[in-house]
Amino acid sequence: MKLSTLLLSLCLIVASADAEELLPPITQGQRVATCGHSFHVFTYKQVAEIAKSAGLDHQLVGLSSIGGSTVQKHWEVSEDKSAVKQVLKTGKVDVLTLSPIWLPDDAIEQFVKLGIEHNPALRITVQEYWMPNDEYNPVYPLDTKKKFDHNATDIAQLREATMRYAKDIEDYVQGINQRLGKQSVFVVPVGMAAVTLREKILNGEAPGLKTQAELFRDNWGHAQAPLQILSSYCHFVVIYRRNPVGLPVPTAFKAFKDMSDEDKAKLNQLLQEIAWDTVTHHPLTGLMKLVAAK
Repeated sequence: MKLSTLLLSLCLIVASADAEELLPPITQGQRVATCGHSFHVFTYKQVAEIAKSAGLDHQLVGLSSIGGSTVQKHWEVSEDKSAVKQVLKTGKVDVLTLSPIWLPDDAIEQFVKLGIEHNPALRITVQEYWMPNDEYNPVYPLDTKKKFDHNATDIAQLREATMRYAKDIEDYVQGINQRLGKQSVFVVPVGMAAVTLREKILNGEAPGLKTQAELFRDNWGHAQAPLQILSSYCHFVVIYRRNPVGLPVPTAFKAFKDMSDEDKAKLNQLLQEIAWDTVTHHPLTGLMKLVAAK
């Protein structure tokens, strides 16, 4: 039975995240292209730094950066001005990372079709990001001027809303894979990882961080270094299926001049642990072995 049939039938169970039930890590450096907005595009260079610190020959091969962009806006860029479209047509891309604004739009599937036409082994990731203004209000354009106190958020309600959002992302990704007849599109569960980090902060378990608001540089939710790095670790785990625990502190932490080196190291390890745990327990990240139900 084909992987697509296994993945998309109701008689499918997903293995738990025990080490022996995970797919082996990818040991060859990947060629990565990215289409993104300000809640995603920083991962392009940060993941490269993380991968290189792990001894991997990670290659940056194409970037489309548009502020506040749906994937549709990237698709509408003409080929002569789109580095991502150009490199996809060469077939020399291993991973394409995308991030919608809220729910995915049809352009995701357009990029998938273009990429797979020229490289059938291409993997495409869709980022499920943390929610602007800490609420699930999938309306575009976003309310960027809304006043909001991240420290007043009810974390239980935030997790429930994030899970509803994640389910919508997952349904969309599964639909694309069904039409492809194989699993080529994967989820990067950044939003769920962000909620876990915020729980750690509230419990006093995040070294160097005292409040949830320290993760953001504005009311809307643009990420400060810890949340950026957490997101990048999640992408690293999805791309390489590798546990990042033990890798060095990324240079983005230099922005925190008032945080001790000891706290930076401890916080970095916490971010690595959250990313690994979140990604390995998500069924659409590509790490779990899929086992047919008996």
